[in-house]
Amino acid sequence: MRRTLSILALAAIGCTWAGEIPKHPRDLKYPPLNFTPPHAADYRHKLASGATAYLVEDHELPLVHLSVLVRTGEYLDPSGKKGLAQLTGSQIRSGGTESKKPAEFDEDAAFLAAQISSGAGPLEGQASLDCLSKDIDAGLAMFVDMLHHPGFAEDRLQLARNQALQGMERRNDNTAAIELREFERLLRGDRFFSTIPSTKASVEAITRQDMLDFHAKYYYPGNFVLAVSGDFQTQDMLGKLDKALAGWTNRAGAVPRPPKPDFAPSGGVYIVDKKVNQGRVRMGHLGVMYTNPDHTAITVMNGILGGSGFTSRIMSRVRSDEGLAYQAGSIFQHGYYYDGQFAVVFQSKSASVAQAVAIVREEIDRMRTKPVTPEELEIEKGAVVESFPRRFATASLRAAQFAADDYNGVPADYWDKYRERVQALKVADVQRVAAKYLQPDKLIVLVVGDADAIERGNPDRPQYKLGPATRIPLPDPLTMVYPK
Repeated sequence: MRRTLSILALAAIGCTWAGEIPKHPRDLKYPPLNFTPPHAADYRHKLASGATAYLVEDHELPLVHLSVLVRTGEYLDPSGKKGLAQLTGSQIRSGGTESKKPAEFDEDAAFLAAQISSGAGPLEGQASLDCLSKDIDAGLAMFVDMLHHPGFAEDRLQLARNQALQGMERRNDNTAAIELREFERLLRGDRFFSTIPSTKASVEAITRQDMLDFHAKYYYPGNFVLAVSGDFQTQDMLGKLDKALAGWTNRAGAVPRPPKPDFAPSGGVYIVDKKVNQGRVRMGHLGVMYTNPDHTAITVMNGILGGSGFTSRIMSRVRSDEGLAYQAGSIFQHGYYYDGQFAVVFQSKSASVAQAVAIVREEIDRMRTKPVTPEELEIEKGAVVESFPRRFATASLRAAQFAADDYNGVPADYWDKYRERVQALKVADVQRVAAKYLQPDKLIVLVVGDADAIERGNPDRPQYKLGPATRIPLPDPLTMVYPK
């Protein structure tokens, strides 16, 4: 019975064997991965309204998922009105429509068992609809009415303002939020759109008319990229979309692209004093743009360094070997509009923060100065190649990937040779990009925790010290003014 179950388990994961069951997992043999990524052009449609839509059929379940990316975002907030894009994005759904009060809209959506949402982030607006395929006509009518004719009900707007202010009051309570906020300021400066915070004054200054004006300026079909997946016939759905969006006037002119930071970060050690028993650490520097020809090699290099969980060097050293953190890892982002960031992130006891930081520095230096092993490279390349099909595993994922690539200006043939680019990487390529793009002299080391305990370190390991550190005070949570 056990042997039968083992055989079934091996069959389920797609491996092959000859005769006997392998004695060790490393002896398992897998068939070659045969996967050709789908082409976005096969699913791309230009609607009569000017919107771009990607339609991917999936008849397994009687459901339809529709999402839209809107060319807008927090980077377009006017001076003194920080939070306008975010508030407008959320209230498109929450504030009802011109013809339906919020409660009525909520009831109609619940009657259809439809999930309808909207929001706005730093670089885009978004909205989505999930409903049964039999209800797509009613659901689509509600969805487009919400996008086209938002009501921005005053009572819901006031509720959203109050919730935003309550959230502001807790800004300095969460160490994770503090870490992200202060690292972004150290990386981008405090005059970039992503680091200028909303305040009590800016949120209270936002009026319903501001939201109507913002909506009219950026929400129109020519500014939309749609992703539609589910149980429908493509030509039939195209007709429904054209009908739903008909009569919606587009605005002339292009929406401005997000700006690039005008700031040169410098390395150093920084501590935000927060009386907790662990130090939350983020250490890193600027990343690259996705147009950088080395970004695929950088992705593989970072996987070996800290991006691949338990197989990565940082996790092995900091957690497995030294027991200094439960999790530790790294990211090396490639941005679409400006440089992403490289960051190593972990939490450790206050007394061991300095030791963990020193180990991470050692691993960065080792990655820069010594070649990775062929085995490390092959494992990471295999992980990247084998996980690649997951991007397109479902109709919803395919449509979303196509829409995101279109929105961000990624070339249509980008994925065609992706695996070949990964598989072609050599040990020398990894060491070259590590030496070039990992920059120890520019490392920003930010620690959020008990500053006195962290600076004292571990008396049993006196050789580990953070070194001179600049303390960053916590700002007033409502005004975001920092003490001198």
